[in-house]
Amino acid sequence: MSQEGANKSRRRFLTGAVSVVGGVGAAYTAVPFLAYWNPSATTRAAGAPVEVDTSTLQPGQKVNITWRGQPVWVIRRSEAAVEALESVSDQLRDPDSAVASQQPAYAQNPHRSIDPEFLVLVPICTHLGCIPSFMPQAGSLDADWQGGFFCPCHGSKFDMAGRVYAGVPAPTNLVVPPYRMADNGLIVVGEDQEAA
Repeated sequence: MSQEGANKSRRRFLTGAVSVVGGVGAAYTAVPFLAYWNPSATTRAAGAPVEVDTSTLQPGQKVNITWRGQPVWVIRRSEAAVEALESVSDQLRDPDSAVASQQPAYAQNPHRSIDPEFLVLVPICTHLGCIPSFMPQAGSLDADWQGGFFCPCHGSKFDMAGRVYAGVPAPTNLVVPPYRMADNGLIVVGEDQEAA
């Protein structure tokens, strides 16, 4: 083999080796750069649906969860609480849940839920954003109280469906987030019942 042939062979080898090393270096540089543009796990989880197991929830109990950075309560109402909803309708500002943005269409009913036994809502007072107290016992606030939610900040009251009473500072009902009823007592908050 001549000197010129050996140099060409060496040049090809060095060119190939430099190309491979350069390609690997570019990949190691590009991967973290591209990964930087992906949303973090926290960001992805913030909007993810949340499953709530209601199989052990007793009537009158609630489960607190967080979905999209806000509190959500899942409440199992007693039979008496569901029956009492109709008796307070004439005292409410919006008994028919006419403000469409306050709940999905499948919760626009007197009990504001898919299943009358379970209420899913965002417990943030629509007046100034305080968290109301959960007061499910009839008579626990006053003699006419049928159970519901009382905002201690400015006295707004909501019934056991999250509907606002007339004559209080809160302008609208508590918000019902999108959710669906799944198998085995699961409620999935953040997934729309109609889309499931």
